[in-house]
Amino acid sequence: MNCEILAVGTELLLGNTVNTNASNLSLLLAELGVNVFWHTVVGDNPGRLAEAVSIAKGRADLIITTGGLGPTYDDLTKNVLADALGKTLVYHPEEDESIRRWFEKSGRQYTENNRQQAYLPEGCVVFHNDWGTAPGCAFEADGVRVIMLPGPPNECLPMFRHRAAPYLRSLSDETLVSRQIRVFGMGESHVEALFREEMEHMQNPTLATYAKAVDVMLRVTAKAKTEAEAAAMCQPVVDRVVKALGDRVYGVDVENLESAALPLLRKTHRTFAAAESLTGGLIGARFTALPGASEVYRGGAVTYCDEVKAGMLGVPEDVLAENGAVSEPVAAAMAQGVRIAAGADIGLSATGLAGPDGDGVNPVGTVFVGLAAEDGVWVRHLTLGPGRGRNRIRELSASHAFDMLRRYLSGLPVV
Repeated sequence: MNCEILAVGTELLLGNTVNTNASNLSLLLAELGVNVFWHTVVGDNPGRLAEAVSIAKGRADLIITTGGLGPTYDDLTKNVLADALGKTLVYHPEEDESIRRWFEKSGRQYTENNRQQAYLPEGCVVFHNDWGTAPGCAFEADGVRVIMLPGPPNECLPMFRHRAAPYLRSLSDETLVSRQIRVFGMGESHVEALFREEMEHMQNPTLATYAKAVDVMLRVTAKAKTEAEAAAMCQPVVDRVVKALGDRVYGVDVENLESAALPLLRKTHRTFAAAESLTGGLIGARFTALPGASEVYRGGAVTYCDEVKAGMLGVPEDVLAENGAVSEPVAAAMAQGVRIAAGADIGLSATGLAGPDGDGVNPVGTVFVGLAAEDGVWVRHLTLGPGRGRNRIRELSASHAFDMLRRYLSGLPVV
């Protein structure tokens, strides 16, 4: 099945809103074995939207629209698609009643223009919206399948996962299973080179590499009659990849490095704290985004200037004076200081230069990440380079801290 994602909204064209739905839906559709060949963005204009639909139905088996299902005058998606595909809109009183209840629960007033959200193409499969007001739907016309989803990402993505994805699975008598192998410390080209010959000859299951913001993901996908069969087909490939990459693999079917560290902290009954300079609280923010973080995270300190490093963390002033804030001894002292101050088993630290300027001694991208525990202190010296940009350097620094944490907890070499 070849798909075109058609995002509707003038705000997307003006750059006021980033079209995250397209990228997220593409990832989810890949897991279902659906090929996304086109991303199209069109404004809230009936003529241009009708033209985009005409083009899409001439080249795609599946059209997924996002946006334009709301109650306002510029929410035109349903009307235009229904007209373009020869469908009439039918009122669904049960959806209207659900919208009314949603307004009551949220303490807002229901207005009559919200009623238009309950009109959907005749004969469609209704996707009830438990995350907002506008229902979505799926239908078939003119040899193409259409799925319409609301635009807000906090509605669009759960609607796809819990409504559209089961619908798409029901169209096939085969099941697709994907496994994700996450790798840190190797680039995509290096990883791909190791498995290129194997990947070129694989058909079912398949293996593919994807470069992420700070790491690499390998996806193993198999198709079979049942989920159990597909999973069994994936497992030997997963085992081969994990064996080949060794401790560069930080997890299978985990989202990120911090997600890999959390169960290790629980299993070993350890806690940690973080002292952050260039990362500015990013280590703490990423970890506390995980459910259950409070069980193992004691807290953190953002210590940008030398006086705060000395006063809050107890970094010796002579160490700062002799080595500078961006140095291995300071990273070590920060990690040890926050561990003691927070009463944690492990202390993490990050100090360095994210740019745009250096400090006259170290170039931009120089970073020191530290880990302190009862049995020792380790510091990783990173040269990340100015070309990566400020935000990427900060993200990579935080990721190295989590990598050191998971390696220490797993009994692996920390640096």
